[in-house]
Amino acid sequence: MKNTGKEYEVFVQKLQQALLDSEEYSKQKNIVVERNKKLIDNSGIEREFDLYWEYELGGILYKTIIECKDYNSKVSVDKIDSIIGKIRDLPDIKPIFATKIGYQNGAEKKAKQNKIDLLIVREQQEDDWKDKDGNSFIKKVHVKLVSLPAPEIIDIQTYIDENWIKENTNLDIENLKTFTGMNNEIFICDENKNETYSFLEVSKIISDNDKKIDKNTYIHIEEYENAFICYDNIKLKLRALKFDYILLEPVQNQIEVDYSKELIGVIEYVNHNKRTAVFKHKVVKDWK
Repeated sequence: MKNTGKEYEVFVQKLQQALLDSEEYSKQKNIVVERNKKLIDNSGIEREFDLYWEYELGGILYKTIIECKDYNSKVSVDKIDSIIGKIRDLPDIKPIFATKIGYQNGAEKKAKQNKIDLLIVREQQEDDWKDKDGNSFIKKVHVKLVSLPAPEIIDIQTYIDENWIKENTNLDIENLKTFTGMNNEIFICDENKNETYSFLEVSKIISDNDKKIDKNTYIHIEEYENAFICYDNIKLKLRALKFDYILLEPVQNQIEVDYSKELIGVIEYVNHNKRTAVFKHKVVKDWK
């Protein structure tokens, strides 16, 4: 299939737009990189440019164009001459040239003389993940997540102080033996420890010293000096609480963070010997 260069134009546009979007001023002005922009020069001739954007600052309108060339070899000086010819009658344009491989010496010299910035805009290479001394950056991080499920309570028994009920309430003890409620509606109020928790939350008081009664099943006994069961306007003094529970197996998940998949492309600034890395969610200037 013939290479029309359109795909490369879209690629350069995407990176340049991300770069502009990362600048606070650009966000405020909502600068948009346009493709195939047509401008009328001072001679009345229509000129088309691959990429174009503009913005106003201090009452002055700044216009920038990028000519994109998807070549598999270095750009020659005649291509620089071509862009010089296109902008000759557009003196208020800032010209930029972008390609994938690089530029011949004559092209670099001619561009510098005519204040044309040269970019190498490309996909990532292996060397992008090494510093100047050849040390490799970390591209992949493997994270193991281990979560401990809450213990599963399978049976709860309460031991109420019947003497306290007889002395402090008019409640019928026999009827109290059958009262029921949702486990998030019945609370234990430990006044000595100043703690209150529902039956749904009793797993918080389990201990490493709890007796094991099966493979993953344990029994916990909690004795109280000054605690009460509080439920539906009823307050009963609690002497002890016993419940059986199951410790569930830990759940493990493996997550791989591949930073190389996040890197969209790299912009090299030939005139300034700098690189910018454009990731999916951020831009890293002066990429080493």
